[in-house]
Amino acid sequence: MTESELTRLSASRLSDLMEARQVSPVEATEAYLRRIESIDPTLRSYLTVAADSALEQARQAERDFMSGVRRGPLQGVPVALKDQIWTADMPTTNGSQLLRDNIPPEDATVVSKLKAGGAVILGKVHMGEFAGAGMFRRSFPAARNPWNLDRTTGGSSGGSAAATAARLCATALGEDTGGSIRSPASWCGVVGLRPTWGLVSRFGVFAGGWSMDALGPMARTVEDCAITLSAIAGPDPRDAYSSTAPVPDYRSALEGDVRGLRVGIVKELTLGDFVNDEVQSAVLKAVESIGSMGAKLQEVSIPLAAYGNLIMWGILYVEATAIYREWARNSLLEEDDELPITYLVGSVIPAEYYYKAQKLRELLRRQVMEALEEVDVLISPTVESVAPPVSRETPPVTKESVIENLVRAPFMVTPAHPLAGIPAISLTCGFASGEDGMPIGLQIGGRPFEETTVLSLAQAYEQQAGWFKKEPDLSAFGG
Repeated sequence: MTESELTRLSASRLSDLMEARQVSPVEATEAYLRRIESIDPTLRSYLTVAADSALEQARQAERDFMSGVRRGPLQGVPVALKDQIWTADMPTTNGSQLLRDNIPPEDATVVSKLKAGGAVILGKVHMGEFAGAGMFRRSFPAARNPWNLDRTTGGSSGGSAAATAARLCATALGEDTGGSIRSPASWCGVVGLRPTWGLVSRFGVFAGGWSMDALGPMARTVEDCAITLSAIAGPDPRDAYSSTAPVPDYRSALEGDVRGLRVGIVKELTLGDFVNDEVQSAVLKAVESIGSMGAKLQEVSIPLAAYGNLIMWGILYVEATAIYREWARNSLLEEDDELPITYLVGSVIPAEYYYKAQKLRELLRRQVMEALEEVDVLISPTVESVAPPVSRETPPVTKESVIENLVRAPFMVTPAHPLAGIPAISLTCGFASGEDGMPIGLQIGGRPFEETTVLSLAQAYEQQAGWFKKEPDLSAFGG
């Protein structure tokens, strides 16, 4: 196979060919490393490329295959990690120049699982500073959206999404607090899954907000998300909040038959004026397609979902400030332009505001779970618009603008799911018209620990619609 053919293979297909000894892990890893060297100076998705260790891991995976040793679904598959995740053999910056030389004392649990399963770790990818800043303002140059270099990649897992879309890794890990897997997945035209809170261990991961953080896969297909989730999910004694729920074989659970599945279209997140017309149209067409496959469609109401962003920020400002208290005190002016104000505001938010936000969160969670008694899954757009242009001049972040965010937070679709602790996936359901042609994301949420249902519906739609076959044109940059 040519380098282009190798990097176009899905992670699942690549895994199958490696197991059949038709593709070498070393050959695949070298192809990805050459592609990174060629394209990433333009995209800037990677902060660290670990070529030497990746090749050694690939050689070990090849020896294992030749010896008949099967370690896991990602054996020999090249993976990228959000730089929020600890790695003992390369820097973990948390997106900040303050930590540019930080080598953690040990690997995060998910990294240990990937290595034990024979995965090849290519390196660490871009993120927002401390998983809380906007678009990588000061610490590192902005990563670029492969579909349009003048458009943003999304939230703090934007590097994972950009690298995946540009075929600079076979699959990747991101972290989603309020939408940081799903929003970049939508804007970069890939698949991103936020698992049930607690399904994947967070030991060895810099926190964004402890009560909402979730690690999950970002990949080019739903099946790739399924095998990546299988490789990292499960209980961990080092994470007191990790679940002991059994972990199924998510790939085997992809049935493709959605007949009789009850699908709820969330009115507050889908049908309002705040959703861009093209986004709304693409999502409703996707719903029609899902109905044509035999699913039962109905509209559902989750009134507090419209206020999810307001509730989320009332919690996260306080939690982020508590987590990074020492950084805020000692290195405040060295951080991203946005973070000093965030931490200062978070430190003076009245206790009753946080208390009220937690009460509203519980009410929202109850509304979500009541809706999931009526239906099996919840559907909405992932984000209310396509990826916006990269701002040439970043407006100053002031105390007033942050307070405005708290008091009259702009509408967002993604917070309702992490506030309720449920799984949610984003996958492409179309592209905007005109020259921009940016991807549009469909979001599917489900009951806690029912990732199999969410993944099955997502794959059934994905295979029928075929949007995953479209990829960004990077030929001008050697791709």
